[in-house]
Amino acid sequence: MTVDAPYVVQPASGVYAYVQPDGGWCLNNAGFVSDGGRTLLVDTAATERRALALREAVRASGAPLPRTVVNTHHHGDHTYGNGVFAPEALIVGHDNARAEQLAAGHQLEMIWPATDFGAIAITAPDLTFSERLTLHVGDTEVRVIHPGVAHTTGDAVVWLPGRRVVFTGDLVFAGGTPFLAMGSLSGSLRALELLASLDAETVVPGHGPLTDPSAYEATGRYLRFVAELAREGRDKGLSPLETAQGADLGEFAAWRESERLVANVHRAYAELAGEPEGAPLDIMAVLRDMTVMNGGTPILCHA
Repeated sequence: MTVDAPYVVQPASGVYAYVQPDGGWCLNNAGFVSDGGRTLLVDTAATERRALALREAVRASGAPLPRTVVNTHHHGDHTYGNGVFAPEALIVGHDNARAEQLAAGHQLEMIWPATDFGAIAITAPDLTFSERLTLHVGDTEVRVIHPGVAHTTGDAVVWLPGRRVVFTGDLVFAGGTPFLAMGSLSGSLRALELLASLDAETVVPGHGPLTDPSAYEATGRYLRFVAELAREGRDKGLSPLETAQGADLGEFAAWRESERLVANVHRAYAELAGEPEGAPLDIMAVLRDMTVMNGGTPILCHA
């Protein structure tokens, strides 16, 4: 699969979004905030090569290399490149993001053994927080907020109130299908309420092009669709795969990674059964079902 080269967008003074088209599996977004003297980076990338390209993009903007990296969650496409920026940069993340990253280890290499991830040293957050953390880059206030269990158990929203820009991590996939296998459906709906309460103009999603708060409404419609689909399927005694295979995606059919529907139904079934939000699923079973939903072709890491 050929994808376009990453590009940088500057939505506000001193604020940069680093977008990796087309936002599919392992093609995440990152971003950075700089006052010309100090730089804070939001997320890294899935491979050594892509993390080095991100580092060069920071340099090319005229900003110094980051002294701080904030991870929006533990998934390797957002954190594998941490080691490219450490030890010069302090890595910041939620308490659970650190624990989950250490537990996952080199999980992406196990899922996608054919992908060249390069020399990846798992580099978990040095500084963790439980609810909120405020950082300052010159006169830019950077609020790091844990929305509760949502995409994962350790998500962080990075909100710049003075610039009206928010980095959502994978709470939002612009033009892509949400992925709840390691998080919570009900928690994701609550996280969208938190995002909507912020007065953002520009939304930098975890994947896909920059967008605006209308993305929250579309994501919420999808999550409610999954919740209803799961209730109906479970009441009929259908498996998550059977429920997903029988679904009409309607307005969501054009979103990337539609095979994630079955992963999301697995999560919804777990919550309907009374499992705690974020309780571990059988990820290998979820991956097998996504392969079936993908026409029998294993999902590909596009990095």
